[in-house]
Amino acid sequence: MLFNSGMASTSPSTVWPVVHEERRALIRDLEPLEPAQWQTPSLCAGWDIHDVLAHVIDSAKTTRLGFMRRMIAARMDFDRDNALGVEREKAGDPGKTLTQFRAVLSRTSGPPAGLATRLVEAFVHGEDIRRPLGIRRDYPAEHVATALGYQVRTTTKMGGGKEIAEGWRLIATDTAFDHGDGPAVEGPAMSLLLAVSGRPVLESELSGPGAAVFLQRKL
Repeated sequence: MLFNSGMASTSPSTVWPVVHEERRALIRDLEPLEPAQWQTPSLCAGWDIHDVLAHVIDSAKTTRLGFMRRMIAARMDFDRDNALGVEREKAGDPGKTLTQFRAVLSRTSGPPAGLATRLVEAFVHGEDIRRPLGIRRDYPAEHVATALGYQVRTTTKMGGGKEIAEGWRLIATDTAFDHGDGPAVEGPAMSLLLAVSGRPVLESELSGPGAAVFLQRKL
C-alpha cells in the first residue's frame, strides 16, 4: 500500500488553532443567513443546516467521560446519541443556536478519539453546511490531508472511510497525499475527504482512471 503524505502534525498546538479558525469562519458564513435558509437540507442525510450546527455544538461540548456516559444512555448507538445531541443543542431560533456556537468557539474538548477527528469534524461538517447554501471556502489543504489520512485508516463503523477508500489509489492534487493501491482517483484533498466520508461530490471534482467508477460507488 502506498502512503506518501505531507500531512500536518496532530499535536494539540497544531490542531486546535485550525479548528478554532474553522469555527470562526463558519460563524461568519452563517451570520447573514435568512430564516428559511436554516432549513436547507445539508449533505448529512436527514439533517438540515440548523441540525448540523446543533451537532457541531454538541460535539464541541463533549468530554471523554461525558461521551462514555452518553453512549451507555444511548445503548451504544451512535446514531441515537447524535440525534439526542441535536435535540439538546438546537434552539427554536437559529440565531440562538448560533450564539451557542460562539460560546463554544475556543473549547478544546472532544470524544475519546484521535485529535485528527476534530479536523474531520470541522472540515466535513463545514462543507455539509456550505455546499447546499452555495458558500465557498478555501480550506488549508495540508490540514485537510491530515483529516483525510485519518479517515482512510478508520472503519466506517467508527465514523471513518476505510472501506470506501479500499481498492483505490487516492491522490490529492493540491497537497502531498498519495494513499492506496488500485485505479488512481485524483482531486483536491477536500473532495477526497468528502468522498471517503460518504458525502456526494461532483464529477468535475475528481479525475484519473478510477474516477468514473469511484463516483458510482455506494455511499
